[in-house]
Amino acid sequence: MQARRRNTFWLGALVVLGLAAASAPRAAATEISGAGATFPYPIYAKWAEAYKAKTDVSMNYQSIGSGGGIKQIQSKTVDFGASDMPLKPDQLEKSGLIQFPAIMGGEVMAINLPGINPGEMTLDGPTIASIYLGHITKWNDPVIAKLNPGVKLPATDIATVYRSDGSGTTFIFTDYLSKVSPEWKEKVGENTSVEWPTGIGGKGNEGVAALTARTAGSIGYVEYAYAVQNKLVYTKLVNKEASVLMPSSATFQAAAANADWEKAPGFYLLLTDQPGKESWPITGASFILMYKHQEKPAVAKAVLDFFAWSYGNGQKMAEDLVYVPMPEKVVKIIESSWAANIKDASGKPVWQAP
Repeated sequence: MQARRRNTFWLGALVVLGLAAASAPRAAATEISGAGATFPYPIYAKWAEAYKAKTDVSMNYQSIGSGGGIKQIQSKTVDFGASDMPLKPDQLEKSGLIQFPAIMGGEVMAINLPGINPGEMTLDGPTIASIYLGHITKWNDPVIAKLNPGVKLPATDIATVYRSDGSGTTFIFTDYLSKVSPEWKEKVGENTSVEWPTGIGGKGNEGVAALTARTAGSIGYVEYAYAVQNKLVYTKLVNKEASVLMPSSATFQAAAANADWEKAPGFYLLLTDQPGKESWPITGASFILMYKHQEKPAVAKAVLDFFAWSYGNGQKMAEDLVYVPMPEKVVKIIESSWAANIKDASGKPVWQAP
């Protein structure tokens, strides 16, 4: 009889413990990991530092290029991937992924020419395409000279610099060139990695910035923050409306203002060569990739908490680095997509708006 009572006691204790475990809140993640695009790395690093100080949650981000970010999220080695090339809706569906834009910004043409200061030289899309196609090989070429009356251009050879890794920055750049140069579109096209007709390759925005900085006569495409941080000389650009513009938060915002995210299926939207007198022509968004069905819901919630905090508290940091934060109206659409699409094994949303 005593043995039976003891068994009944332990059985009851186990049931109570089981119920307590089932009702206990999921353990909060203290570290989240991501990998991918180098384009947004400066702002992600800033956000991560501020978020860690506020919440004690670390965000470990590997700046390895968009191609690497897509591969790592597909192999589930990180909690989120990052890409400047948005995946098309059918690609997302096939992989079981959801994407959302985190930040917007602009790419600039950085050059290394002694005696030329930032904004003293002007280039347009067709000329940049001709340079990268290998048709224009000297800085004093008549085509460049026509765009720059009064600027003393040297007879220096042009050395083109490009991304050697799979890169969303390359996708944005080549997408732009494909829109402004039929020859580029036909011969090279747009992708995260292409067969470059000329030039030397550097890994990441960091690599292109470094190569451009130490190669005389060079030209390379980099995210604006990298040009500023590395004190690179960058050019003005002629946009779709024939306006000659300096890169700035105002011109990036003007291009981003045309973005209709509500009508973009799967947030698939490109911002290159946008209309508008003040629109910077090589503008793009950077996207976050996550799985719809989450094996680690607490970690997924921690990732979404980080980006929700960044949307709500990181605008000033983004603007200081000359990125364009996502508008509040768009943030609400993004957060609704999280609640509707990112779920745990039982089908319950892993995140809800506070």
